[in-house]
Amino acid sequence: MTCTLRVPGGFPPGEVRAEERALGVVLLALGGTISVPGDSRGARLSGAEITAAVLDLADLGVGVEARDVHAVPSGSLTFAQVLDVVEIAARAVTEGADGVVVTQGTDTLEETAFLADLVWPHDAPLALTGAMRQPAMAGADGPANVLAAVRVATAREARGAGALVVFNDEVHAARWVRKTHSTSTAAFASPSAGPLGHVVEGRVRMLLAPPRHEPLSAEVDRERLAAARVALHVVALDDDGAQLQGLDRTHRGLVVAGFGVGHVPGALASRLGTLAEHMPVVLTSRTGSGSVLRHTYSAPGSETDLRRRGLIDGGFLDPYKARVLLRLLLAAGAARADIVEAFASRG
Repeated sequence: MTCTLRVPGGFPPGEVRAEERALGVVLLALGGTISVPGDSRGARLSGAEITAAVLDLADLGVGVEARDVHAVPSGSLTFAQVLDVVEIAARAVTEGADGVVVTQGTDTLEETAFLADLVWPHDAPLALTGAMRQPAMAGADGPANVLAAVRVATAREARGAGALVVFNDEVHAARWVRKTHSTSTAAFASPSAGPLGHVVEGRVRMLLAPPRHEPLSAEVDRERLAAARVALHVVALDDDGAQLQGLDRTHRGLVVAGFGVGHVPGALASRLGTLAEHMPVVLTSRTGSGSVLRHTYSAPGSETDLRRRGLIDGGFLDPYKARVLLRLLLAAGAARADIVEAFASRG
């Protein structure tokens, strides 16, 4: 399914006249640890306050315009709010910004970045970042992450890479990045691919180029988006899937995080096959890295058996990102064939 994001106002992506461009970065501030002052004030820091704390930012010679959007913890963000942020970011680029930085909480950063990447229509970088330590804590990492993200947002080397997560002076593709630690300032990694690049001595060094796809549409009806509920089931030892009973009446899709290369207990296989007759069921791995297989094992509950029962191969996509992609496709009214094709090309 091929469609593009249409941005209200301004020139279409890639057609802003050079003489009308206002160089600089737009920083969109959401909530999260980076905005929690950690003192008696209680209120979250604004985008202007976050940028004011970044040493050496003025020395970059880049104008940074801070705007406050959806100041909530990332765990409370919705698909609709993330798409709103992308629309604001896309409009900023069409109006002349060199790139956009988004600051938010880290709890859902890997999911929001992937959602943004699926619909981002520009070559200009969209750099998402945050912090693991509150601003008042010793060794607060937010200012350094923002400085690195602004560097990436204006770097020629980062153009065309889509949405990026910039953390701990590393640049990660939204498609691959995972939050792998609950407290470390090096919490983000890309287990299957490694970082795309690094910020070294103030220079953005991109080592890899991520594969890019035609953006999906962000113009999704909000009611359809709310109705496109996708469940996530993590398979565990001796799992018979009893909690999946009646799922087809409450949800429109299911992502299964299977063992290893995409296996489930034999007792669960038939239940998943029945669900696959009524909704798209995507098979992924719960391991956090690597791909599910397609035809190596053939026992009941194996990847071959599950594909024969109608499950869709999720490839390298982890369960959380597979859920993001499936929900966006369902909200756009994608047919089963379109969904299979999307996972075949993007997984």
